[in-house]
Amino acid sequence: MTDPVLLVVAHGSRDPRHAATVHALVERVRSQRPGLRVETGFLDFNVPTVGSVLGALAAEGVREVVAQPLLLTRAFHAKADIPTVLREAPPGLRVRQAAVLGPSPLLTDVLERRLYEAGLRPGDKSTTGVVLASAGSTDPEAIAVIAEIAREWRHTGWCAVRPAFASASLPRTEDAVRALRAEGVHRIAVAPYVLAPGFLPDRIARGAAEAGADVLGGVLGDAPEVAQLLLRRYDAALAAPLAPRTLASVARLGA
Repeated sequence: MTDPVLLVVAHGSRDPRHAATVHALVERVRSQRPGLRVETGFLDFNVPTVGSVLGALAAEGVREVVAQPLLLTRAFHAKADIPTVLREAPPGLRVRQAAVLGPSPLLTDVLERRLYEAGLRPGDKSTTGVVLASAGSTDPEAIAVIAEIAREWRHTGWCAVRPAFASASLPRTEDAVRALRAEGVHRIAVAPYVLAPGFLPDRIARGAAEAGADVLGGVLGDAPEVAQLLLRRYDAALAAPLAPRTLASVARLGA
């Protein structure tokens, strides 16, 4: 029996680096699980769109898809945009929405490695304060998740970890860096909690530079751990029972 198709749902961006990073990550996923069909769809700015991919799959006779949001927190896109698009899938195509990627120890592992790749030495950890800089959201649940990640990461040996946001919420990256400096932290690293380059990651980088951060990590990107996490979320979605709404839709379609 053929495994359901994994559809990676990315937000999209006018910045070409975004789509290039998404495609590199998808290739990493394919390499980790040969034989699994993995497709990519974008909500905005890039093609193919999620709707067009679902239509093409249905036209091929595909019966089941797992849609994996390429998101780190469960905010508006995960709660509203993506479900709306998925509900418009063609008749006969069963679509499950997997959980967002974060939080996960795999992601904090990548955050830490990106800081070391940027020049921080492992021996500097106990004397370094970290600004965990996310894209930002107006959703209280998403903000709380970032704060909790910062608290948990602090317990792994950093002298301090503070959340910051590139938009919608406060503090901004530069303010968090300055606050740590005012508290006497001499070495400060900024860890962007974002998946791909683009407008908001660039704003994080500018804030880090303006406030004089000592180290700026790279985006999570196509790290092997991110690909592994995508597959874990895919497997978990398949193992979970279908939601009543999904079952009702399948019954109406005669699937």
